[in-house]
Amino acid sequence: MSFLTTIKKIPVREHIPFKEGGVTMATFFMFGKYSTEAIKDISAKRTGKAQTLIAKYGGKVNSMYALFGDKDLVFIVDFPKPADAMKASVALTKLTGIAFSTSPAIPVEEFDKIMGEL
Repeated sequence: MSFLTTIKKIPVREHIPFKEGGVTMATFFMFGKYSTEAIKDISAKRTGKAQTLIAKYGGKVNSMYALFGDKDLVFIVDFPKPADAMKASVALTKLTGIAFSTSPAIPVEEFDKIMGEL
């Protein structure tokens, strides 16, 4: 199963941001690129530490994937605020040595609706 096939199976939310346990959340894609040093420490233990760190900043991990190509990892995560996503992104880099690039995401259906208002 390819990454894109897997992405299509993620449930689409009607509106972004959305409520999770009374907190407004938005979805972010966190793309990671291994450094030479970071690749030496790949382990389930470090992955667990990364998940704990994301939760520390209010994040909820939906999915984590290893990739081939330009980026090595993608985490699909919900955060209450962009500032929380930014903090987690930098903290993950400090923890792991993996360079993360974090972007907000909305479902294409929501994007089409927004663009229809132009």
